[in-house]
Amino acid sequence: MRDVVEAIVGFVETARAFGLDAGPDRVQAMVCALDQFESVSYRNIYWAGRVTLCGSRDDLDRYDAVFDAHFFGAAEPPEPPPPRTISRRALGMEPDGGRSGDDDGNAKVSAASRLEVLRRRDISTLDAADRDEVARLISAMDLHVPMRRSRRHRPAVHGLIDAERTTRAAVRCAGEPIELHWRARRLKPRQLVIVVDVSGSMAAFSDALLRFAHAATRRLARRVEVFTVGTKLTRITAAISSPDPDTAMAAVAAVVPDWSGGTRLGEELKELVDRFGRGTTLRRATVVIASDGWERDAPDLLGSQMARLRRLAHRIIWVNPHKGVPGYEPLAAGMQASLPYVHELVAGHSAAALENLADVIGRD
Repeated sequence: MRDVVEAIVGFVETARAFGLDAGPDRVQAMVCALDQFESVSYRNIYWAGRVTLCGSRDDLDRYDAVFDAHFFGAAEPPEPPPPRTISRRALGMEPDGGRSGDDDGNAKVSAASRLEVLRRRDISTLDAADRDEVARLISAMDLHVPMRRSRRHRPAVHGLIDAERTTRAAVRCAGEPIELHWRARRLKPRQLVIVVDVSGSMAAFSDALLRFAHAATRRLARRVEVFTVGTKLTRITAAISSPDPDTAMAAVAAVVPDWSGGTRLGEELKELVDRFGRGTTLRRATVVIASDGWERDAPDLLGSQMARLRRLAHRIIWVNPHKGVPGYEPLAAGMQASLPYVHELVAGHSAAALENLADVIGRD
C-alpha cells in the first residue's frame, strides 16, 4: 500500500508540473476511484486519474502524455537515448482503433518524457544541448520571497484598536466612540541574499546556480542581492540584473575575477558581514549560500562568521549540489563548521532540486 501511495503522489506531482489542475479535491477523488477497483494496476491507475484529474477535453492529451512520461519514460543512462513511448493499446488500456498510435500524441509523449528526465538529471553530466534546455527551465521558474511584518501599520478589519482614527470618528459623533477602527502591521517582502561559490570544485554547477539567482532577481526586483565567492567576494547584483539570461551571464563573467579558483569561504563571509551587516542587506534577510563546503583555510574562521551571519539573518539556506547524491554525508570541513548555523540544507544538482529550493525560499 505504501508503494501505491508513493506512486500516486509522484504521479500527481508530475501532473501538476505539466499544468494539470491536480488539486487536493481531485487527488482525493482519484484515490476514491482507485479504491473501487479490485486490484491496483497501471490500467486502473490510468482510468482513475483520467476521470478525476482532467477537467476539460483539452486536458486529455496532456494527461496521456504525463502518464506515459511518468510511468514509462526512459531511465537515466549516462547518455540518454531518445525517450521511448509505450502504447496504452499494448497494455490493454485502449481498444483497437484508438488514437494511441497518432503521431502527434507520440510527439507530445516524447517531449514530456524528455523534459521530465532532464529535470531530474545531474547537471554535471549534461552535454551542451541539454544544459541549454535546463537553463530555459531554470529561467522559467517562479519564485516567491516570504513576507515580514514592518513597523508601519495599515487600516484593517481586525487586530489592534487604532486609537487615533477611533478618536477622530468619536469627535464627529459628539465624543461617543460609536465605531471602533483597527490597525495591523504592514507586510513587506523579506530581503533575499544569494551567495554563489564559483571555485573550481563548483565549476559544473556555478552556471545553473547563477541562472537561478538571475531568475530570482528578475522576479523579485530590488529585494535580491547576489554575490560570488571564491578567492574574493564580488557583488554582482547590477551585472546580473539584465532581463535576458545570456546577457546577464556574460556580464557576470566580465566582472567576476576568480572563476574556478580556490575557496576561502571564511574570509569572504567575514567581508560580507563586515561590509553589509550594518545596513539592511543582511538584517532579517533570507540568505542562500550555494557551495560544496570545501574550504582552503582553517574551518574555525568559517564557523565564527556563520555564527555572526546567523545572528543577523532570518534564515540561512545552504545549497550543496552533492547532497543529491545517494548516501551523501556532509564530511567536508567547511560543511561541518557551517551546519550548526544552517536552518536548511538542500540539494542543488538538478533543475528539480532548484525548483525545490525555490519552494524552500518561499517558506517563512
